[in-house]
Amino acid sequence: MLQLEPYTHALSHWPPTGQHILAQFDADTIVVYQAYNPAIAEAAVADQRFGGGGFSLGRMSWIKPNFLWMMYRCGWATKPNQERVLAIRLRRTTFDALLRQTVASSFSASGLPDEGAWRDAVAASDVRLQWDPDHAPGGRAEARRAIQLGVRKDMLRQFAYEWPVRIEDITPFVLEQGARVGSAELMVPVERVLPLAPDIAAHIQAAQIGAAPQQLERRDA
Repeated sequence: MLQLEPYTHALSHWPPTGQHILAQFDADTIVVYQAYNPAIAEAAVADQRFGGGGFSLGRMSWIKPNFLWMMYRCGWATKPNQERVLAIRLRRTTFDALLRQTVASSFSASGLPDEGAWRDAVAASDVRLQWDPDHAPGGRAEARRAIQLGVRKDMLRQFAYEWPVRIEDITPFVLEQGARVGSAELMVPVERVLPLAPDIAAHIQAAQIGAAPQQLERRDA
């Protein structure tokens, strides 16, 4: 179950700028989000893995550890084929391994010396990295950047079949909170800056502000 807190409380723990992985995590696991149509979502929850309901392994699938970034992308579960929001718990060792294999989705963001080197890296990796503006609950772009990771081919197969520790449909919570946007009653998952090994932080060009504050449980979704 997700740990929750008021959005107004969460704001005091989030850096206003910089490239940060905000996520709900514990010592062993991290939560990421995806939004699907009902058929894919229902099959994933029933099977506790992906593959049913028309799930395709022939595309790139994007995972987002930041709840509000997912809400911006899916319109609080109102956009077509994104009506069901899933919280997927992965091992942190798995997530770290993903980060180490990322290649930026554009040459300009890659930090590589030339475009040829970037194209070679893209061809060799099945994990894409993208930093995008984070968004406030109402959709306003923030100065802070949020991460999303695209997985394809063998990495997508592993993500679909092997990596989920738990898959939870949080759509009722999403719809409830979507109706509270702009209200002091808005609740969000407890998310803090994910501590990263120095080599990972350097590889993905993430800002680091030290160890994340301890998570505080408010209530369960």
